[in-house]
Amino acid sequence: MHCVSFDIFRTLGFPDTTVLKPDQFLRHKELLRDADWVLFPEYWQLNTLVHGLKCRVFPSVASYRIGHDKVEMTRAFQAIAPEHTPWTLITANGPQEREQIWQDMALPFVAKLPKASMGEGVWLIENREDWQRYCDRTDVLYAQEYLPLERDARVVIVGDKVVTAYWRTQADQGFYNNLAQGGRIDYSPVPAVVTDLALRLARELEVDHAGFDIALVEGYPFVLEFNRLFGNQGLGQGTDLQDAILAYLHQCNEPRNPEEPMMPDPVWPVAV
Repeated sequence: MHCVSFDIFRTLGFPDTTVLKPDQFLRHKELLRDADWVLFPEYWQLNTLVHGLKCRVFPSVASYRIGHDKVEMTRAFQAIAPEHTPWTLITANGPQEREQIWQDMALPFVAKLPKASMGEGVWLIENREDWQRYCDRTDVLYAQEYLPLERDARVVIVGDKVVTAYWRTQADQGFYNNLAQGGRIDYSPVPAVVTDLALRLARELEVDHAGFDIALVEGYPFVLEFNRLFGNQGLGQGTDLQDAILAYLHQCNEPRNPEEPMMPDPVWPVAV
C-alpha cells in the first residue's frame, strides 16, 4: 500500500509514504493517481484530488466538508440526531434576525463563528453588549443554548473505532473546556453512552477521522462539534493513533466478502 501525504507531522513514521508540499501537488499528478491513499490534503485541494485526479483521500470527503463549517456540521447533527443536538438557531445576520434570536434565546447562551477552531470564536452571551460584539464579527448568526457543565468528553474516532476518550475540564477562567483555551485533561472513564453517540454520528455521516466533543448533562449526551484535525495532547506518547489509521486504511483496501452479513442498524444511545 503506497500513500502520498501532505502533512509530514501527522504521518511521520508511516511506511511507504511519499510526502509532498501542498502548493506543488499538480507537479505530481501521476504519483497521486497511482497512490492507494492521499493523506491529509488541505481543504482547498479536495475537489481537484477527488473529482479531477480520482484520488482516494483520508480523512474522508465527508470529514472535510462537514467538519469545515460549524453551520453545516450542526445542520447534519440536527438531521440525524436532533434529540442529541443542543437547541440552535442559525440565520443570516440582519437587524430582524438579531432581534429575533435575542428574544428567543434564554440568557446566558452561546454564540459561535462558523469556521473558528481550538475554542476560538466561541462567545458566552450574557448581555446585550456581548450580543452586539458578536454580531459585529460575523455574517451568519449561530446561537446555541447554554448547557450547564464543567467538563465535556473528547472522543477520538478513526474509521469505526474509538481510539481514545477522555474528559476536558473547564479552564480557570471558566466556560472554556478546550485545551488550547486552558482546559485540562481528566482520564476518568468516559461512559459508553458518550462513545456510542460519537460512533453512531461518525458512521451515519461517513466521518472517519475526528475528535468529537460531547457533553453529558444529567446522564444524557449532547454533541457539540467534531474536529477533523484534532490536537494530540490527550493521546499520550504511544502510536495508538498511527496504528489505528494504518489498520483502517489496510482494512478499506481489502475487498469485502459479498456473503458477509451487513451490520444491523444501531440503536441510538439513551440517557443513563
